[in-house]
Amino acid sequence: MVIPWELLVIQLLNGVIIGMILALVASGLTLIFGIMDVVNFAHGELYMLGAYMGTTVMLTTGNFWLALGGSALTIAALGAVVQVTALRPLLGRDPLTTILATFGISLVLQNYALWQYGPVARKIDEPFTGQFALFHLQFPWYRVVIALLSAAIILALWLFMKYGKYGIWIRATTQDRVMAAAMGIPVPLVYTMVFAIGSAMAAASGVLYAPLVGINHAMGLDVILRAFIVVVVGGMGNLAGSVLAAIFISLLEALASLWVSPAQAVIVSFIVLILTLLIRPTGLFVPTPK
Repeated sequence: MVIPWELLVIQLLNGVIIGMILALVASGLTLIFGIMDVVNFAHGELYMLGAYMGTTVMLTTGNFWLALGGSALTIAALGAVVQVTALRPLLGRDPLTTILATFGISLVLQNYALWQYGPVARKIDEPFTGQFALFHLQFPWYRVVIALLSAAIILALWLFMKYGKYGIWIRATTQDRVMAAAMGIPVPLVYTMVFAIGSAMAAASGVLYAPLVGINHAMGLDVILRAFIVVVVGGMGNLAGSVLAAIFISLLEALASLWVSPAQAVIVSFIVLILTLLIRPTGLFVPTPK
């Protein structure tokens, strides 16, 4: 079967766009794991609640930017509360304990959304309705916008981690939390701040992606599975690796969907995950030590 090159280019563009959204979700997940050593199974539900919150604000005010910022701040506050009340007392215990705790939190949040918003999926219109000509098709501007916004948020996180005062605190805690505490860095506050930032990134990605896929109480299940695959392939705790892995996997799925259905194309990501665990368990995009 010969694929027209125009369709191939469009699929590559779609792969990059979906990859940037997935990178935004995975960046928050890998940040939390890299700093706190916590595998956050509730990350998908924070993504889902962010989508619901953003949609509510969007329908109320009609302002997309207010919806994006308000949702991120609200879910960041929720993440901080969750970390202080449910995860902070478990620090230093067996990793299985925090896994079970975050899994329990995900069930609570999912059932809360089901109770609050109901089982019927919601659809929100794209805030930007313009299109541009791409070969023989009209391609939505909104898809380009969400890719650029996702890249901007990830870049802002990188700049914050590299040059910001609190970003330096976070990096110091990552390298040696005992020495960081001895130097006067409030490690518990750093953990709370990291969890809040990761939660805000999940919420932002939910708001950006909601117009494309719709919203329901179980939407976090699919994204958390794919985000974990990205984190493993990119390297646990490796922010740059997660971004590259998200784009790489999304491109593979986009190309595979030219020959099989999108549901079957997802199998490609599992194949990449298995090969990564067999060949290079530390991650495909982790630099090789010299």
